[in-house]
Amino acid sequence: MEDTNALLSEQQAEGTGPDGQTRSAVVSLLVDEGPLTASDIAERLGISAAGVRRHLDILTGAGDVETAAPGFGRRGRGRPAKWFQLTPSGRGKLRHAYDDLAGAALRKLRDIGGQPAVEDFARDRIDGIIEGVTPVAEGDDPVATVHQIADALTSAGYSASVRKAGSGVQICQHHCPVAHVATEFPELCEAETERFTELLGTHVQRLATIANGDCVCTTHVPLHPPPDSGRLLELAPPPGGQPASPHASKTNPSSSAPTLDRKATQ
Repeated sequence: MEDTNALLSEQQAEGTGPDGQTRSAVVSLLVDEGPLTASDIAERLGISAAGVRRHLDILTGAGDVETAAPGFGRRGRGRPAKWFQLTPSGRGKLRHAYDDLAGAALRKLRDIGGQPAVEDFARDRIDGIIEGVTPVAEGDDPVATVHQIADALTSAGYSASVRKAGSGVQICQHHCPVAHVATEFPELCEAETERFTELLGTHVQRLATIANGDCVCTTHVPLHPPPDSGRLLELAPPPGGQPASPHASKTNPSSSAPTLDRKATQ
């Protein structure tokens, strides 16, 4: 019996036992669809909410998971549920082999074509993501264009949302599928900011990035006149839609701003 218990403990620590496999599944869900509540995770995995909370407690204790900002995801009256998301530390443990391959490819591209070749690649990549987004100059509706950008990013795996912040709005990217590569090649982030500026016809400011260790990539978009809350709500998803977390990074001075999110169905 002692040998069996020791084996189970070792498997759980390595993530190969039943508990370890379940925690890996929880982390995978938070990467792909987070932030999520314990009930959301339990429903997707087909296990009890109590069991999910036990795994979330362990992940939180390890510094891999944290709760989203208070008030996020309120669904009617009553005590709001807790929404869980990965921390930068938890996300950093998910480095995949293709990150190394992408990094090696970009280094080789820079060796052959120089810095301009890397910048051209970064611009081509974001152009492919935002293809179909209507520029403000053509649509004359900056709020709609902001939401189109967020939807395009979400479709590309960035889990993006929009929220009101002061005299403008913020595009929040809660996941970055190229974060490890962007740490070495900031041209990927710079190309995004450049294209957002061109689409919106106004200078946008990148406040935080996951590549730099923040929890969320946050881009501030100034609007003149300031955004109307009712207009943003009109563009929000219908009741029952799944919003993304507005949890801002520690570098974001507007983290207490009210949230109005729209997240595409994943």
